[in-house]
Amino acid sequence: MIAATQPTEKAAAVPPPLTPAASIIEAPQSKEISDLRREVVRQVSASFEDQNFLDPSDADRQRVIHRVNEVLSELAPAIDVASRDEAFRCILNEFFGFGPVQPLLDDPAVTEVMVNRANRVYVERAGKPCLTSVVFDDDAHVRRVIDRIIVPLGRRLDPKNPLVDARLPDGSRVNATISPVSIDGPTLTIRKFGKKALTVEDLVKFGAFTAPIGEFFKACVRARLNIVVSGGTGSGKTTLLNVLSSFIPEDERIVTIEDAAELKLGQDHVIRMETRKPDPDGTGEVTIRDLVRNSLRMRPERIVVGECRGGETLDMLQAMNTGHDGSLTTLHANTPRDAISRIETMSLMGGIDFPIKVIREQVASAVQLIVQQSRLRDGSRKVTHITEICGMEGDKMIQQDLFRYEEQLDANGKSCGSLKSTGQRPHCTPKLEAAGFKLPMELFMNTSGPGRRF
Repeated sequence: MIAATQPTEKAAAVPPPLTPAASIIEAPQSKEISDLRREVVRQVSASFEDQNFLDPSDADRQRVIHRVNEVLSELAPAIDVASRDEAFRCILNEFFGFGPVQPLLDDPAVTEVMVNRANRVYVERAGKPCLTSVVFDDDAHVRRVIDRIIVPLGRRLDPKNPLVDARLPDGSRVNATISPVSIDGPTLTIRKFGKKALTVEDLVKFGAFTAPIGEFFKACVRARLNIVVSGGTGSGKTTLLNVLSSFIPEDERIVTIEDAAELKLGQDHVIRMETRKPDPDGTGEVTIRDLVRNSLRMRPERIVVGECRGGETLDMLQAMNTGHDGSLTTLHANTPRDAISRIETMSLMGGIDFPIKVIREQVASAVQLIVQQSRLRDGSRKVTHITEICGMEGDKMIQQDLFRYEEQLDANGKSCGSLKSTGQRPHCTPKLEAAGFKLPMELFMNTSGPGRRF
């Protein structure tokens, strides 16, 4: 009988690996193994009709494992050891894991799993998507795995509710869709969440920015500048926001507000808040805007909003302008200039008919720094602009780039460019110095042609 090492705690929504070194299955699973897996799952399931496989006890788990071994021995007594081990792992993934995608979730090199349809499963590794050989039996198999993921989270999918967003206990984000909105069959997207929050040293090591820029970020956060992190989907905005938030002093009260809680702040005085989806009858929804408004009654010294995407932007601007300086947020935009336009547009979604000049004045007085995060062609994630908002001149907002990324590619197509100073002296320098940070002026000097490298 095959021995399987099982966790002592109850199965979480993302179970630990069933084998010590699970990784992407590069070779397609043979038809014999697939057929054997299906038949064993059918027979074992019939033996435990009333078994709760979503949250089994240790004893129930061991009974299922024992029965799996029995059925395997009956159906394939002459199977070789390697094939039996593979079949056993796949079978247990069906009962206690997330089926065919469990090895992908166990692979530390994979950052995102994307099931486009039953026979098209992609992953992202090193910032690049690639097709795997992993396949589901059919659309019904995909649906079973989706239900295994979302049912313990109190979510459901049906024709009246064909979309679902959820967060797994480890922080990973899940999106699933079914017919009628998903034309080619059910889809599943899981953005994995790292077990350890990345530090500023990690991002420097990865080349997102350099150590002097990290010191500049630290000075800006400690000096209570309001900072917006802008970027596209998957560009690393939340990771950078987490690093910036780590610079907030321990003795300050922080309120974090997110759609799906991802931030991992190391400070003690932190209140984490998360939105709530509406119930099937349409009641019970709690939005980002509700939480931003409520946070103002919680005596926050810093407000960190995971992402502004609507009318809550106006509330965030007003909070930044009324004593909650040093707040942080992210938004989707491709350039700092686009970020300003997005802030203006989202503020107008707040339901108050302000003239555009008033909105711009709010933005100019609330936001001091925009940090543009981008995913480059080689899959790397880097800070590409650091832009300062300098106030208003007539009806126009004045902004200046302090640093810009100059992209260069090496012989292997890898980005080897760097941030370059533009030669502009930050308007916020007096505020940084008042907070005790006297940064070397050569950091901002343009002394090497197009810009000094940093």
